[in-house]
Amino acid sequence: MSLRSKSREFALQMLFQWEMGREAPARLEKAFWKGARAEGATREFANQLFEGVAADTERLDALIESHADNWRVGRMSVIDRAILRLATYELTRTSTPPKVVLDEAIELAKKFSGDEAAPFVNGVLDAIARISDATSPKAESPDEGSAEGS
Repeated sequence: MSLRSKSREFALQMLFQWEMGREAPARLEKAFWKGARAEGATREFANQLFEGVAADTERLDALIESHADNWRVGRMSVIDRAILRLATYELTRTSTPPKVVLDEAIELAKKFSGDEAAPFVNGVLDAIARISDATSPKAESPDEGSAEGS
C-alpha cells in the first residue's frame, strides 16, 4: 500500500470518528495519532485531508447531494458519507488526478463498506469529477509531482 493510500485510510478513520462525536479536529488528531503509527509524510497528508474535509463539510455535502440522485447526505451510511466527502475534497481542492481519487475511493468503499457501496461511490464521484475541473479552484498538492506509489 502506498503512503498516500495509507494517508487516505487514516484520514477516513479520523473522519469516521469525527462524524460520530464532532470533537474538535485538532483534539481528535492528537488522540488518533497516539494509537496509530505512520511516517511524517503519511501523517501530514492524512491530517491535511481530514482538516480540509472537516472545514469544508457544508460545501462538500451540497456538492455530493447534487450528484447523488435521490439521496440526501444524511441518509447515507456514516462510512459512505466519509468516503464521499474525502474524495470530493481531494477532487476539488488538490491536484491529485481524478482517476487516482476515484480508484482510491472505490478501494476504501470495498474495504470499509458494504457490497453496494463501491458502485454508488463510483457513480457519485464520477459525476463530480466531470464538473470539478471547470467549477472548483484547486490548491497545490503538498507533494505535487511525486509518484503515487511512493
